[in-house]
Amino acid sequence: MLRKTLIVVGILCLGLGGFALVRAQSSAQSPAPTATAQDLPAYHATAPHDPLPATLDPSIFPDVLNQNIYALAAKEKKVLYQQPCYCRCDREVGHKSLLDCYVDKHASVCATCKMEAVFAYQETQKGKTPAEIRQEIIDGKWRNVDLSKYNAPAAVPAR
Repeated sequence: MLRKTLIVVGILCLGLGGFALVRAQSSAQSPAPTATAQDLPAYHATAPHDPLPATLDPSIFPDVLNQNIYALAAKEKKVLYQQPCYCRCDREVGHKSLLDCYVDKHASVCATCKMEAVFAYQETQKGKTPAEIRQEIIDGKWRNVDLSKYNAPAAVPAR
């Protein structure tokens, strides 16, 4: 009985993983969104006035990619707070900005969240403002992010 249960759980995990991969690939291959005010995912237009929630501790994740990206998100909370998330977690989960994806485990299973956070980090390093980054995210420029660079130990430099 235990063996059958483990087999069923394994099949379900593989199916869900395949679904997530197909969704990530299809969103990465889709054309850039043409956003209208109605289509735009939730975000905050200005910097936060109140303290921001903590992102999850990167050490809770067993894989290097999530450790690095959650560490990066912790450094860029104010920027992520001002960004929309095109996985549409605002509709599905009730998130109010890209930052919310890193306050829970959502981003750990979402390629869109990861690519947007890395994009926001990279553009911040170039000196761009949250508003400039937001426009680039709306334009779909985050879709060109290569996450493989963040799948190595210490890929995110300490600040």
